[in-house]
Amino acid sequence: MSLPYLTATLPGIGGSIKNRPEDFFVQELPLYQPTGDGEHIYCEIQKIGLTTFDTIDRLARALHVHPKDIGYAGLKDARAITRQLFSILGSSEQAVASLQLPNLSVLWTARHGNKLRQGHLAANRFAIKIRDVNPTDVVKLQPYIDILKTTGLPNYFGEQRFGRRGDNHLLGAALIRGDDPAVLSLLLGSPNSSLDDAQTQGARKAFDRNDLEHAMRLFPRRSGMERRVLARLIKTGNPSIAVRTVDENLRRLWVSALQSDLFNEIVAHRINSLNRLSDGDLAMKHENGACFLVESAATEQPRCDSFEISPTGPLVGYRMTLPQGEALGIEQEVMAAHNLKPEDFRVEGRHKVKGARRPLRIQPKDIELSGGVDEFGQHITVAFTLPPGSFATVLLRELMKSPAGE
Repeated sequence: MSLPYLTATLPGIGGSIKNRPEDFFVQELPLYQPTGDGEHIYCEIQKIGLTTFDTIDRLARALHVHPKDIGYAGLKDARAITRQLFSILGSSEQAVASLQLPNLSVLWTARHGNKLRQGHLAANRFAIKIRDVNPTDVVKLQPYIDILKTTGLPNYFGEQRFGRRGDNHLLGAALIRGDDPAVLSLLLGSPNSSLDDAQTQGARKAFDRNDLEHAMRLFPRRSGMERRVLARLIKTGNPSIAVRTVDENLRRLWVSALQSDLFNEIVAHRINSLNRLSDGDLAMKHENGACFLVESAATEQPRCDSFEISPTGPLVGYRMTLPQGEALGIEQEVMAAHNLKPEDFRVEGRHKVKGARRPLRIQPKDIELSGGVDEFGQHITVAFTLPPGSFATVLLRELMKSPAGE
């Protein structure tokens, strides 16, 4: 992430994260407790080295239910120990509680009347070990924490939002613009020596020189999506038909990544004023997510100082509410730099994204710091709580100021 730091005047402690799954722990804190009655089985599951969707697939197979009958509140990294909430329709508490699956254990079960939906979280609690550091450097971190508590943490989207190749937002932009050849170029071409093995590089190079048959022969079997899209392109010669071969959920993910990239740029523009309102801002109440137009920044600033409210940025869409004044100017400048406008996010038959507002900053809570040594070496452990949709790696990059923390 080539984004400015809030704590740019502080040097950072360096180090690395995610050396082992056990070094990165996250637990979902529920928005509400199950009632004990209803047809959905709520459960908390601890998993190691599994994505949320891997877990859903394993649960569905083991319990003989459809994956769509399993609800979840949030997405969690695979390279971690995570405690995550799920709801399951069509099973029993006993069946769920007695599951014994590799790298997955059921901590508790209870019944509830409705399916768990994305966003039904109060917060996420993290405990993360930073390796390759001097444990005594933990004493240097208090000034960082003081800034993050008072000013707030930049509410950037983390790098995982942009995919393994870091180009999900570029794919989203090409989709929004209706530039199907550009989508295919990113998806099937554009070799990267640091990400692709030699065979995949060869396939991508062949696509870039329009040798589609040779590219098909070279793409490995594990590149199933790329092979399906390329096969449709070879058969039809029509880039639009080929792009529609991509799963709709993945295309939505690309557009979401574009929204995230635009939001990050706006946060970066306002990095030195995250805790200050301007006339015309759209401010969000942290308590309930409601937004309102700031007519007098001087009047509302005390509420911002107490972290009751914060200025917002756009998750761009065709029905997104726009601010006024200086805030609107920044958002329009960023959109114009990408040759995009909100109405581009509504194209019949391709995509319709309403849009939303997101606070420019969030307040980390219950921060705990400790240094130590275990069987794998020295470390500093940072524990903290963040609201749903915010990224732990964004906090860590402020402390570390190193590529491993980004």
